[in-house]
Amino acid sequence: MTDKRGYAPLVQVWRGDTVESVHFGAIAVADSRGRVLAACGDPGTITFLRSAAKPVQVLPLLASGAAERFGLLDEEIAVMAGSHGGEPFHVEAVRSILRKIGLDESALQCGVHAPYHRPTAQALRRRGAEPTALHNNCSGKHAGMLALAVHLGAPVSTYLEVDHPVQVRIRAAIEELAGLDPGSSRVATDGCSAPTFAMPLRHAARMYARLVQEGRRGPMDAAAARVVAAMRRHPEMVAGTDRLCTKLMRAGGGGLIAKIGAEGYCGLGWRRDDAGVGAALKIADGDGLRARPSAAIEALRQMGLLDRPVAAALVARFAPDLKNRRGLPVGRVEPVFDLGAPPSRAAKAGA
Repeated sequence: MTDKRGYAPLVQVWRGDTVESVHFGAIAVADSRGRVLAACGDPGTITFLRSAAKPVQVLPLLASGAAERFGLLDEEIAVMAGSHGGEPFHVEAVRSILRKIGLDESALQCGVHAPYHRPTAQALRRRGAEPTALHNNCSGKHAGMLALAVHLGAPVSTYLEVDHPVQVRIRAAIEELAGLDPGSSRVATDGCSAPTFAMPLRHAARMYARLVQEGRRGPMDAAAARVVAAMRRHPEMVAGTDRLCTKLMRAGGGGLIAKIGAEGYCGLGWRRDDAGVGAALKIADGDGLRARPSAAIEALRQMGLLDRPVAAALVARFAPDLKNRRGLPVGRVEPVFDLGAPPSRAAKAGA
């Protein structure tokens, strides 16, 4: 699906004075009209959004009037747009959504995994309790899908099928904001069993730019304004304690929103001079532990969303210098790309 020639070196891992490993990837930065403003690697690289689609997957719910019907709160909307850590306040928010729509956790078809938040997972084990679907990082998104199904009077037992009215509306919203022809995104099954969508990075960047763009007046634009506001007001619901997306949104200017996806993906959106700007980042080998945070933080620094001291503090937390088992410094993780150069003529034409 992706051409290795479309990826460029983004992050190097040094041991001593020698490069030991290199993470390749691609980044596209675009405005809401799809113009590529900056890029590293091929902005036409096609890859799956994974959970970076979540802020847009909630838009059909908000555009339908279901949020008003069920009295959904901003923190509940934010958890629908997030990949939460399974902390108690996340679980309670998802439970509250389900209660408001007349369902319970048995309706969730996302599967079960332990909370990402380690203290919460440890507390469960100490009590001898098992995690439930509510702890799944995607349970908020699934609760939102169920809310839309209930609002539409559509079956709730089949809400994940690609031709279900909920999923049809979600795909249409994603393609609309991304500037894609209807039905042209590639569809597969995500880890939580929901449909996931693949598209060129430049279109994903445009999608994020449209998401944060102000001044438009359609129902989907009003929905976008609400989810962005909810994410900005409640960044702790989008990820959680000491998690990358939450930290980036708290640190970044320009109304920044950030949402990672599996396999080294990251979507970013912010406003510049009242215009929306979006970025999509993909690490070719799928690394999300050191390469993705290093590249995302550096991209935001180069775009002027993070100053050097703030970026350095984030790097120290999410992509720290390497130490051995005795605590001795042995290496470092270092971004090596430059988004300052204008995109190539081919990238502009492809946008």
